[in-house]
Amino acid sequence: MLVGPSGSGKTSLLRTVAGLERPRVGRVSFAGEVWLDAQRKVRLSPERRRVGYLPQDYGLFPHLDVAANVRFAGRRERPDLLERFGISNLSRARPQQLSGGERQRVALARALARDPRVLLLDEPFGALDTLTHQQVRDELSDLLAELQLPTLLVTHTFADATALGHRVGVLDQGRLAQVATPSELVRHPADATVAALTGANLLHGTATPAASGATVTLEGGGTLSSAARATGPVQIAIHPWELELANAETSTLTDTIVSVRQDRGALIIRLTRVTLQAKPIDNGQRSLEPGTTVGLRAAPGDVRVFGPGDNL
Repeated sequence: MLVGPSGSGKTSLLRTVAGLERPRVGRVSFAGEVWLDAQRKVRLSPERRRVGYLPQDYGLFPHLDVAANVRFAGRRERPDLLERFGISNLSRARPQQLSGGERQRVALARALARDPRVLLLDEPFGALDTLTHQQVRDELSDLLAELQLPTLLVTHTFADATALGHRVGVLDQGRLAQVATPSELVRHPADATVAALTGANLLHGTATPAASGATVTLEGGGTLSSAARATGPVQIAIHPWELELANAETSTLTDTIVSVRQDRGALIIRLTRVTLQAKPIDNGQRSLEPGTTVGLRAAPGDVRVFGPGDNL
């Protein structure tokens, strides 16, 4: 899986693997077969690469019905794929008559109709509403586990990458910043860009050496301690669940509540500088109304420090 912000080069990379773009430099190989070697002028055609490609807009032909869209890719009828994706009853429908989830199932069936060696998925959930998104993501996870087909999926959402990928690559401005398991990306991000994509809060400040790491004086006021040694201008990254509410009068860092909402049994508290995820608490013990100033604290081991050159 590849995750990265808009403009990081995700779609260009997929199109290069599929043979739809011809970069001036670079090399692509699969199972020992060279598909692209720009220096040696080797460029295998898309047809010979046998790639199943699902573009962001699904790429369905509006003038063809569902069965014909799937048949076009494999050059033969594929009732087995229509059945597998639960779209047999839609075989005579046109794409404009389908819901977003149904269009995606048709596009996946068409991608598999070529009996591909590799499956390429470009932002497969981008056109789906929240409820359909979750349902289709679960279905796709089950499908990929069943197929055991090499798959490269790109997304700008880390949650999708972690739900579907065993290893995730972070792409930033055409550069592969880090490749690791989802949990490793969260625990040990290579730079501030990786940390931000995993959902961390980023703050700027100045680090001063301390006995057991560093004390970071933050822009806008307040300090946090880090177990990492650092000196001078830095960025720090802290995930929302690593922050805790504390007494404002005794805390070295305070912030003001902007909004509070419930999300799957947790409180998501948005403050002016950070977002915090907490367990539901007794509101009689602490006011969580917008405009309230609260203290914040984090364990020094959770305060990750990056130098000024570590992106963002």
